[in-house]
Amino acid sequence: MRDALSTGAQLARTARMKLVNFSLLATDGMARRGRIDTPRGEINTPAFMPVGTAGTVKAMYPEQVRETGADILLGNTYHLMLRPGAERVASLGGLHDFMDWQRPILTDSGGFQVMSLAKLRKLTEKGVTFKSHIDGSSYELTPERSIEIQTLLDSDIIMQLDECISLPAERKEMERAMELSIRWADRSKTAFNNQLNRALFGIVQGGDDAELRARSAAGLKSIGFDGYAVGGLAVGEPQEVMFRVLSEVTPELPQDRPRYLMGVGKPDDILGGIERGIDMFDCVHPTRAGRHGHAYTRFGVINLKNARHRDDHRPLDEASPNPNCRRWSRAYLHHLVKAEEILGAMVLSQINLAYYQELTSGARAAIEAGRMTDFAAETRAAWAAGDIAAL
Repeated sequence: MRDALSTGAQLARTARMKLVNFSLLATDGMARRGRIDTPRGEINTPAFMPVGTAGTVKAMYPEQVRETGADILLGNTYHLMLRPGAERVASLGGLHDFMDWQRPILTDSGGFQVMSLAKLRKLTEKGVTFKSHIDGSSYELTPERSIEIQTLLDSDIIMQLDECISLPAERKEMERAMELSIRWADRSKTAFNNQLNRALFGIVQGGDDAELRARSAAGLKSIGFDGYAVGGLAVGEPQEVMFRVLSEVTPELPQDRPRYLMGVGKPDDILGGIERGIDMFDCVHPTRAGRHGHAYTRFGVINLKNARHRDDHRPLDEASPNPNCRRWSRAYLHHLVKAEEILGAMVLSQINLAYYQELTSGARAAIEAGRMTDFAAETRAAWAAGDIAAL
């Protein structure tokens, strides 16, 4: 009996050690430097998560994504449930093995894509029924089914199902969606059932209304989550509105839990989010911009479609720590983009993801050194100065 109890106690201690934990390491103003420890590796925050919508970061090998400095990827529940299907991914060993990414993965709940992509959707208290944008087949997504799908995918950080509406919107509509999202959050927590080795995040809604956001945060805190996301931003509102909402809502969130701004954004959005206490970001923008001929560097965004680069033998940025910024001439990158060569999308996607990681890594170092204000000012000044002069 003693041996059995000893073994049981050891298993319990091991299980506790495997839980996903957040450590707040430093602050500078509202900006935070932290670390999320998971069984699949640590996530240094502020963190940018490249988006692997359908089990791949477009135009990138997994090892290339890791080499940019990414600690974690995002997988998309809506797209993966439609194709290839969550049960199929589970039967093939889970998303990590399926795509050969052995570090942490966060999956969104699928709610945003249902609202924005699905055909003939119908929202009820139970959940949302919709027709696939791929083949028109019918699906039902409830808080419980969303948790089940994300568990089948073997996600490390799971998101509650919520309703995300566009802005601007009437206050009554924002309130309705926020209250429904809280009820779905409670059901999501019950369905999650305190799984070991995974975390569950709640999502604060409430549009651009400070009182609704505060009520949402309070409701989520009363349920209790491993982390708290801010949803329903970057959905049509001006940047200054997004920043105001963040300044109002982050003080309402627990200090000892990570904060995630969903679907954001461009580098200046991320810098502003860090200044307002956000720890995690994701967006398709850097890879999408790369596929459309745009490169992000310390100069800001460079449009390589422009004819000014056609005969320019200089590299994109000779002082960049990223070898791809120094390897090829602007003329060659311009040629790849104009010729719609796949290599152009690959190279520019890598350059953009590497710059996003350079930005968040720089912010982490600045927060630790107590110079976040200077770092932000220097970064914005470099963007404002723009690209080097044309030949």
